[in-house]
Amino acid sequence: MIHTHIFYTYPDEAMTRLRELLRPDVKLTAGEAIAPETRILVNGRPTREQLDSLPHLQAVIVPWAGLPRDLAAIVTDYPHLAVHNLHHNALPVAEMALTLLLSAAKRIVPLDQALRRGDWRPRYERWDTGLLLRGKTVLILGYGAIGQQIGRFCQALGMRVLATRRRPDSNHDGVAEIYPTTTLHELLPQSQAVMVCLPKTPETTGYLGRPELALLPDGAVVVNIGRGEVIDEGALYEALQNGRISAGLDVWYNYPDSEEARAQTPPSNYPLHELDNVVFSPHRAGSTDQTNMLRMAHLARLLNAAAAGEPMPNRVDLDQGY
Repeated sequence: MIHTHIFYTYPDEAMTRLRELLRPDVKLTAGEAIAPETRILVNGRPTREQLDSLPHLQAVIVPWAGLPRDLAAIVTDYPHLAVHNLHHNALPVAEMALTLLLSAAKRIVPLDQALRRGDWRPRYERWDTGLLLRGKTVLILGYGAIGQQIGRFCQALGMRVLATRRRPDSNHDGVAEIYPTTTLHELLPQSQAVMVCLPKTPETTGYLGRPELALLPDGAVVVNIGRGEVIDEGALYEALQNGRISAGLDVWYNYPDSEEARAQTPPSNYPLHELDNVVFSPHRAGSTDQTNMLRMAHLARLLNAAAAGEPMPNRVDLDQGY
């Protein structure tokens, strides 16, 4: 029997679905009180006190993608623990990435805002401001679960798909031309769109800076659904301000630090909100009407593997940070 405890509260229908999908030899409990016999803990930010109170704990499942900073800071002190992610959000996030790409490429935000004011002048001005995506090249940085789904969407649009990943020989899906990360500067000049799907690590922080953004062709679209700091904030603002590129952003540089701050926290240290060539989204790419059901299906896959004595998927490489 594998005792699994979920630290969070999910809707009743989601928990019912999870129980329907689990093998009978998975015991499931939920809530803030964690039973000491727990072997698998579903909690993205467990405390030291929680981990110390669980002598039989073997694995921690972060119920989203990425390794939270709090967990990364303490998990190395528990070398017996495996950490796993859920990739249930791949499809919703990929859909948002495509939405941001299309919105920026077609200049939806300034056109929408003008027409709301009754201003039809953009219709009669330049006709060459929208970017036709068919036949263009998209570069996907980080070709994991989300990046691969984005690749399929972009292929359906008739785009040539390039991708980078740390181990380029580990995935050939017939969609993307996959290259090592060392070829970034060779790939950027070919790319009219760049989709950033990278986690934040010491190696990826500032990965796209002034030299990299300068390599993009004029009119390129940059979409970030990875982590804000992967793109140098000042360099991004400069490239957007001078009109060389446009962007769609779901991840940011400043986040509210309290409930009160949620109503008044600028997402950037630069006045990106003054620019009409950037589309904003408040880090909600993974939020849909089906997100919790997808989460439970992916969680059941991990727990059923553990109960069957098989390795659980999606283990985090703690050295790499994802």
